[in-house]
Amino acid sequence: MDLRKFKYILLFLPIILFSACEAEIDEFQADAGELDLTTFVTIGNSLTAGFADNALYRSGQINSMGNILAGQLMHTGLSEFNQPLMKDELGLGGRLVLSVVGGSLLPVPMPGEPDPANFENIFESEGPFHNMGVPGAQAEHLLAPGYATMNPYFGRFASSPATSVFDDAIAMEPTFFSLWTGSNNILSYALGGGEGLGITPTANFQQAIMFMLSQLTANGAKGVIGNIPGVTVIPFFNTIPYNAIVIEDQIIVDILNNAYSEAPHVVFELGPNPLVVVDEDHPAGFRQLEEGERVLITAMSGIIEENWGTQVFLPAEYYLSLEQMDVIENAVDSYNNIIDSAADQFNLALVDANTLLKKTQSGIFFDALEFNTEFVTGGAFSLDAVHLSARGNAIVANAFIEAINSKYNANIPKALVSDYPGIIFP
Repeated sequence: MDLRKFKYILLFLPIILFSACEAEIDEFQADAGELDLTTFVTIGNSLTAGFADNALYRSGQINSMGNILAGQLMHTGLSEFNQPLMKDELGLGGRLVLSVVGGSLLPVPMPGEPDPANFENIFESEGPFHNMGVPGAQAEHLLAPGYATMNPYFGRFASSPATSVFDDAIAMEPTFFSLWTGSNNILSYALGGGEGLGITPTANFQQAIMFMLSQLTANGAKGVIGNIPGVTVIPFFNTIPYNAIVIEDQIIVDILNNAYSEAPHVVFELGPNPLVVVDEDHPAGFRQLEEGERVLITAMSGIIEENWGTQVFLPAEYYLSLEQMDVIENAVDSYNNIIDSAADQFNLALVDANTLLKKTQSGIFFDALEFNTEFVTGGAFSLDAVHLSARGNAIVANAFIEAINSKYNANIPKALVSDYPGIIFP
């Protein structure tokens, strides 16, 4: 063989291969499959609405799971998706941003005052709305008449003070819908360290889900429903370890052990030590945490500034015991069994958000970027350690798209995760 010809073949080979790849990309044809995308309505809580960084603000709503999903559906025929957008980046207040404080990078309140218009009802001027995600809403709250008077996020875009979230959603006559609700029914219990609100009984949750799905599908509408992620996997419960008291001085060890000399079940040593916590079920009324128990991120300031976990017992509302963890996990399993059965009964696409979050915990890759559940650096969660970041919303929206494509023979393109903003560092 003529080596000169061989050289030219090698030169043109990348071009040939690139052209072949180009052809495959060009062959992608977006297709709605069996879906009627005349009207798409998404119903849920803060995860659907775009709540992030401890607030519902304008760019967070634009980067919400509901809006990202709708944006991809627009490639296959959806023409409109209206959201109740805030007027600014503060929303109703409370938004967190990263800042350097005392040499450490910490979330702090964003300066400024919210636009007063954020607190006014906008239904007449801007409604009706397709994104019916309401921060704080539990499954049964979506059905509650007058919920607009109890939840300011819904109050600002409800059609009337007497309506319910679901009534406003069904009034849109959706031909395709998404429903993702139930996490707040369990999360409220977990956020209170198991000491405040209880978990909604399974029967009540099932009744709410079944009613909504029966109404949504009554006229033949198709839909997608997401199950509930395990709430204790989020950064809020995994940033402070159970043995967060690290002691490097034997003198400190001796002082603490002497202070607990009449409580032999509490022992300190050099290195990491479990926090001492209030436990009314223990004979002494206090004990050290066990491996597997979770400390809420809100305990951080008390541990640093008030000696919680050493000289002062960590209050019960700032940790989850092994027994409370079991209660939460059993509730998640029970709720997800209901959601799985409902998806089968109503012939809906099902998103396994629970498995997705478990995979994220150990690290997953999208668009050459790694995501995990580490606080701040993990990329999947926002600065409140509970709600997803914009990129986290894109990851979940893609999971919804996968389920929709599989169920309804559709070819909806996925969102490019890297197109969405990450955590903003100062």
